[in-house]
Amino acid sequence: MRARLLGLAGMRELPPGWALHIPRCRAVHTFGMRFAIDLIFVTRTGDPVRVVRDVRPMRLVFCAGASSVIELSAGQANRYLASSS
Repeated sequence: MRARLLGLAGMRELPPGWALHIPRCRAVHTFGMRFAIDLIFVTRTGDPVRVVRDVRPMRLVFCAGASSVIELSAGQANRYLASSS
């Protein structure tokens, strides 16, 4: 539970090519973050529902239609979406 609550908070950066998938998640906060991230909210089958780019620290983002979320370094959502299709 603690790891889920903290997510990427406290990290200086997300290593290149890395992403964090959080199952059963419809909301993301960036409190305690030191860098901006891209968010890809997906359905149970992995289809993107909403993409939110360049989410800065101290923000809250919600997507009612999602069943999970993928967090990536800012600017990486398009690259990830292109490679997953």
